[in-house]
Amino acid sequence: MVRMPETRPYHHGDLRAALLTGAERTLRDKGAAALSLRELARETGVSHAAPGRHFRDKQALLDALALTGFERMAQTVNGADDPELPFQERLTRVARAYLGFTIDNAALLELMYARKHDPDISDQLAAAVERNIAPFVRLIADGQRQGEIVGGDPEHITLLAAASLHGVATFAANGTLAPQAALDAVGELVHHLLQGLRPR
Repeated sequence: MVRMPETRPYHHGDLRAALLTGAERTLRDKGAAALSLRELARETGVSHAAPGRHFRDKQALLDALALTGFERMAQTVNGADDPELPFQERLTRVARAYLGFTIDNAALLELMYARKHDPDISDQLAAAVERNIAPFVRLIADGQRQGEIVGGDPEHITLLAAASLHGVATFAANGTLAPQAALDAVGELVHHLLQGLRPR
């Protein structure tokens, strides 16, 4: 009698992380429309039902990807900030870190911003968005206290300054600017922003 091989349960150190890594790879290579929990299960080597333990559906997976992106962006930006630096150099470093993240993660960034503006955004994702805005608002508020930035609502000024930086990021993503050219332009962008924002 031939003995059938025993079915062994799949052991994965962190299935959720493995699924998110695979999902981000698919997002980068093929876009969000190509994401499938069943396909991710196949690629990861688990049963098609296994991802359901972590993501109830594709939207939950997209939210988790966006959340991961916002967390990584916050780490990147916070890691670049140094309150001991002169303000213009400090702002340039933070802006370059943000732009570098957007260039390296264009597809993920597109998903992050799509989810950011969704009226059905989860509380966890909404909180992550707020945590990403906070370092920029803090930086502008510090600049105001130092006399480097005009007075006014720091959140409003941050929005205007961020729009300029995000515009450069968009140009880099769509090929209008080469990524290195975009990064090289950050110092000039910050210089022009500060000249326009400096109190007269």
